[in-house]
Amino acid sequence: MAGGGGYGGASGKVDYVFKVVLIGDSAVGKSQLLARFARDEFSLDSKATIGVEFQTRTLTIEEKSVKAQIWDTAGQERYRAVTSAYYRGAVGAMLVYDITKRETFDHIPRWLEELRAHADKNIVIILIGNKSDLEDQRAIPTEDAKEFAEKEGLFFLETSALNATNVENSFNTLMTEIFNTVNKKSLSSVGESNNPGSLAGQKIVIPGPGQEVPAKTSTCCSSA
Repeated sequence: MAGGGGYGGASGKVDYVFKVVLIGDSAVGKSQLLARFARDEFSLDSKATIGVEFQTRTLTIEEKSVKAQIWDTAGQERYRAVTSAYYRGAVGAMLVYDITKRETFDHIPRWLEELRAHADKNIVIILIGNKSDLEDQRAIPTEDAKEFAEKEGLFFLETSALNATNVENSFNTLMTEIFNTVNKKSLSSVGESNNPGSLAGQKIVIPGPGQEVPAKTSTCCSSA
């Protein structure tokens, strides 16, 4: 289980570094989710992301120091040229839509298709319905999103970056699942060469003892 970590990074030994990408339409709240998780901040006058930026936060999972390197990108079409570099090396993804805007949920299959086309096939994905504080403006029923997540084998949570509902839980769920799958792979590889050079050519290379993330054997879907 993930424990609290330092905002804006932490000093000392880091056992794992996991790259996580945030994807979804513009204005669904990706940058606000990242700001809430990485710095515990929220800005009402947040501006659209230009290009790509990333932030880090270090967590403790099962007594190991795990640094989340979280990449945020603009949702506008004109930034799609960064796609391949953006996804390269990612071991986790948050697929975000706005529960008050139907089109942002309708575009999720396209985002998922793009993610699966460019990222490793075993990437851990969580579907996020953001802005749950705007319940009176809801356009996407929780059950619709939960059904989609179950069909596609995704984790699912609804969040509010504004009041911090499920933000910590969503990132911790993703990071813990990545950690667990990496360690399962490490345990199954006991006896193999520990030479770092032996990792060359693998689709996912994680600093530290991590190796390629194996296929998921189960999913967990829950709503706020």
